[in-house]
Amino acid sequence: MSQPPRVAPRSPNEALKPVAPPAPPPKARKRRRSPFVGLLSGLFTTVLVLAGAVGGGIAYLDSRSKAPGPLAADRVLIIPKENGVTEIADLLQREGLIEHPWAFKVAAYTSGKAASLKAGEYLFKARASQKDILDVIAEGKAVEHSITIPEGLTSEQIIARLQQNDLLAGDINQVPREGQILPDTYKFQRGSTRQAMVDRMTRDQRRILNEVWAKRPADLPIKTPQELVILASIVEKETGRADERPRVAGVFINRLNRKMKLQSDPTIVYGLVGGKGTLGRGITRPEITQATPYNTYVIDGLPPGPIANPGRAALEAVVNHSRTKDLYFVADGSGGHAFAETLEQHNRNVARWRQVESARRDSGRPAADAGVDRAEPPPGPDQRTEAPAASRPDSQAATTPDQSEPETYPVPGNRRAAAGQPVQAGAAGTRARAFDASEGTTRDPLLNKTFDLNSPKQVPQLKP
Repeated sequence: MSQPPRVAPRSPNEALKPVAPPAPPPKARKRRRSPFVGLLSGLFTTVLVLAGAVGGGIAYLDSRSKAPGPLAADRVLIIPKENGVTEIADLLQREGLIEHPWAFKVAAYTSGKAASLKAGEYLFKARASQKDILDVIAEGKAVEHSITIPEGLTSEQIIARLQQNDLLAGDINQVPREGQILPDTYKFQRGSTRQAMVDRMTRDQRRILNEVWAKRPADLPIKTPQELVILASIVEKETGRADERPRVAGVFINRLNRKMKLQSDPTIVYGLVGGKGTLGRGITRPEITQATPYNTYVIDGLPPGPIANPGRAALEAVVNHSRTKDLYFVADGSGGHAFAETLEQHNRNVARWRQVESARRDSGRPAADAGVDRAEPPPGPDQRTEAPAASRPDSQAATTPDQSEPETYPVPGNRRAAAGQPVQAGAAGTRARAFDASEGTTRDPLLNKTFDLNSPKQVPQLKP
């Protein structure tokens, strides 16, 4: 095993002698710096400085955009079409919503919403911040207006309402057929087209009709959705009270089941004026028996089409009609109706209605409905026994009077009133023969074989 070399001790004198310092290292060769590297270093430094400045500026603008704005009170402002960011910013400044247009433009571009700004009518809250204003315009949160279409209007009347609304734009291509519009309250934005509103109303009507039709009972004497709309339109015109619709519908269902004429005053009116919807006066005695395809005092069953646009409640009232034995109803003087199962009960209800109307006139108060679009009950009670048309074929009841037993002129109680109340046409015990405008003419179904006698609703267009 080798031993480490022994170090010879130095003498004290040698130990006190200073040790010579080591030689300095050789100098490293200095390399020359590339100008490209210097350029990159300078650019990087510049970018860092600019990024810091931009970041600070954005942070400052963001805090400023969230600060409350100068608008003192709520304000509605219309942003015109085809306005760009600059025009919108200038408009907002002129109207006192923002202070600096350039700040709005910077916020629009940096947020990516510059291309999303939409024209429209907007409501801006008091002290709305610049960010809130930008969000409202970019998201298109325009002010919504509403238009209410009441139940029971005809299509012509509804279109007239749309034409009169100045917030809507454009023309309507074609007036929808009667019964194709769903009455309701509709929301829309300023500048919406009238045709778009009509399309929306007809689309909603089809949807609701399909929903109601799917829930119909099996014993309903209504065979098609169109017939449902027809009867619902009559119910709609007969009563304005929601609680009475099912019972009124029940009266007409009972009369259809017994092959009795519906005898509804509103059908007289529609047969006379069509889409205009109202006579503006009472129905005269000759008009009650005037032959039109819609006059249910002349025709059997349902008219050929709706007489108005019924709402959902009227459609549901027909499907869910009251299960009563009522065949008549007349106004009770309080806004509602008195219902009856027999003609005798109905006559008593008519007498009470006359007492109410007489007392109303004596006190100087106007009569209910002011006599518009209605026919008053006859001055005295009917003396005959009710004989429903069920004892005769439908076609004969609709077109040919019974020669062996003359019929009477039927008269309703009033516009929202007595389905089936006949009128005394002569002296006591005598009854006048029913009016038939087609008899003996080319339109007489017994002479013109083109008319199907098994379909009483195929009524020819008759002129008085």
